[in-house]
Amino acid sequence: MVKTSFANLWLILIAGLFFVASTEVLAHAVVTESSLKQHPIEINHPTEVSLHFNSGVELALSKVFLVSKGDEFHPLEIAKGKKPGQMLIKIPALEEGDYAIKYKVFAADGHLTEDVIRFKVSAQR
Repeated sequence: MVKTSFANLWLILIAGLFFVASTEVLAHAVVTESSLKQHPIEINHPTEVSLHFNSGVELALSKVFLVSKGDEFHPLEIAKGKKPGQMLIKIPALEEGDYAIKYKVFAADGHLTEDVIRFKVSAQR
Protein backbone atom coordinates (compact mmCIF):
# COMPACT_ATOMS: atom_id res chain seq x y z
CA MET A 1 0.00 0.00 0.00
CA VAL A 2 2.90 2.35 0.68
CA LYS A 3 4.19 1.74 -2.88
CA THR A 4 0.81 2.63 -4.35
CA SER A 5 0.62 5.88 -2.39
CA PHE A 6 4.17 6.77 -3.44
CA ALA A 7 3.33 6.03 -7.10
CA ASN A 8 0.17 8.14 -6.86
CA LEU A 9 2.18 11.00 -5.36
CA TRP A 10 4.60 10.87 -8.31
CA LEU A 11 1.72 10.88 -10.79
CA ILE A 12 0.16 13.89 -9.08
CA LEU A 13 3.52 15.68 -9.06
CA ILE A 14 4.15 15.00 -12.77
CA ALA A 15 0.60 16.03 -13.72
CA GLY A 16 1.06 19.23 -11.72
CA LEU A 17 4.29 20.03 -13.57
CA PHE A 18 2.59 19.56 -16.94
CA PHE A 19 -0.26 21.80 -15.82
CA VAL A 20 2.13 24.56 -14.72
CA ALA A 21 4.13 24.29 -17.97
CA SER A 22 1.03 24.43 -20.15
CA THR A 23 -0.48 27.45 -18.36
CA GLU A 24 2.82 29.33 -18.53
CA VAL A 25 2.74 29.17 -22.33
CA LEU A 26 -0.78 30.61 -22.36
CA ALA A 27 0.10 33.39 -19.91
CA HIS A 28 2.15 35.48 -22.35
CA ALA A 29 0.48 38.44 -24.04
CA VAL A 30 0.18 37.56 -27.73
CA VAL A 31 -1.15 39.92 -30.41
CA THR A 32 -4.37 38.47 -31.80
CA GLU A 33 -5.31 41.43 -34.01
CA SER A 34 -3.64 44.54 -35.42
CA SER A 35 -5.26 47.53 -37.12
CA LEU A 36 -2.29 47.64 -39.53
CA LYS A 37 -3.90 44.87 -41.57
CA GLN A 38 -7.19 46.70 -42.10
CA HIS A 39 -5.79 50.26 -42.16
CA PRO A 40 -2.27 50.62 -43.60
CA ILE A 41 -0.38 53.75 -42.56
CA GLU A 42 -0.54 56.58 -45.10
CA ILE A 43 2.53 58.60 -46.10
CA ASN A 44 3.07 61.76 -43.97
CA HIS A 45 -0.08 61.15 -41.95
CA PRO A 46 0.10 60.61 -38.16
CA THR A 47 -2.10 57.73 -37.09
CA GLU A 48 -3.03 55.44 -34.24
CA VAL A 49 -2.39 51.72 -34.40
CA SER A 50 -4.45 49.35 -32.30
CA LEU A 51 -3.05 46.05 -31.04
CA HIS A 52 -5.29 43.48 -29.36
CA PHE A 53 -3.65 41.00 -26.99
CA ASN A 54 -5.04 37.70 -25.72
CA SER A 55 -4.68 38.98 -22.13
CA GLY A 56 -4.54 42.22 -20.20
CA VAL A 57 -1.35 44.27 -20.52
CA GLU A 58 0.35 46.41 -17.86
CA LEU A 59 0.93 49.63 -19.84
CA ALA A 60 3.04 51.27 -17.13
CA LEU A 61 5.60 48.46 -17.44
CA SER A 62 5.46 48.14 -21.24
CA LYS A 63 7.55 49.83 -23.93
CA VAL A 64 6.90 50.28 -27.65
CA PHE A 65 9.36 51.59 -30.26
CA LEU A 66 9.19 52.57 -33.91
CA VAL A 67 12.13 51.02 -35.74
CA SER A 68 13.17 52.87 -38.90
CA LYS A 69 15.91 52.57 -41.51
CA GLY A 70 19.32 51.97 -39.97
CA ASP A 71 17.77 50.26 -36.93
CA GLU A 72 16.93 53.57 -35.29
CA PHE A 73 14.61 53.14 -32.30
CA HIS A 74 12.10 55.87 -31.43
CA PRO A 75 9.91 55.46 -28.31
CA LEU A 76 6.18 55.66 -29.00
CA GLU A 77 3.33 56.85 -26.82
CA ILE A 78 0.88 54.14 -25.80
CA ALA A 79 -2.55 54.22 -24.22
CA LYS A 80 -5.16 51.76 -23.02
CA GLY A 81 -7.91 50.95 -25.51
CA LYS A 82 -11.61 50.59 -24.79
CA LYS A 83 -11.53 46.78 -24.90
CA PRO A 84 -9.65 44.48 -22.50
CA GLY A 85 -6.19 43.67 -23.85
CA GLN A 86 -6.24 46.55 -26.34
CA MET A 87 -3.26 48.90 -26.68
CA LEU A 88 -3.30 52.11 -28.75
CA ILE A 89 0.01 53.29 -30.24
CA LYS A 90 0.53 56.82 -31.61
CA ILE A 91 2.53 56.72 -34.84
CA PRO A 92 4.03 60.00 -36.12
CA ALA A 93 3.89 61.08 -39.77
CA LEU A 94 6.20 58.76 -41.72
CA GLU A 95 7.89 58.95 -45.09
CA GLU A 96 7.65 56.10 -47.58
CA GLY A 97 9.68 53.09 -46.45
CA ASP A 98 9.93 49.97 -44.34
CA TYR A 99 9.31 50.20 -40.59
CA ALA A 100 8.62 48.03 -37.59
CA ILE A 101 6.91 48.31 -34.22
CA LYS A 102 8.99 46.60 -31.54
CA TYR A 103 7.15 46.00 -28.31
CA LYS A 104 8.02 44.65 -24.90
CA VAL A 105 4.86 44.17 -22.87
CA PHE A 106 4.03 42.65 -19.52
CA ALA A 107 0.89 40.57 -19.34
CA ALA A 108 -1.38 41.31 -16.40
CA ASP A 109 0.08 38.25 -14.64
CA GLY A 110 3.66 39.57 -15.06
CA HIS A 111 4.94 37.51 -17.99
CA LEU A 112 7.13 39.43 -20.44
CA THR A 113 6.55 39.23 -24.20
CA GLU A 114 8.75 40.82 -26.86
CA ASP A 115 7.98 40.86 -30.57
CA VAL A 116 8.27 42.89 -33.77
CA ILE A 117 5.55 43.80 -36.27
CA ARG A 118 6.90 44.89 -39.64
CA PHE A 119 4.99 47.18 -41.99
CA LYS A 120 5.50 49.27 -45.09
CA VAL A 121 4.43 52.84 -45.77
CA SER A 122 3.93 53.36 -49.50
CA ALA A 123 1.97 55.44 -51.97
CA GLN A 124 0.63 52.33 -53.70
CA ARG A 125 -2.54 50.71 -52.43
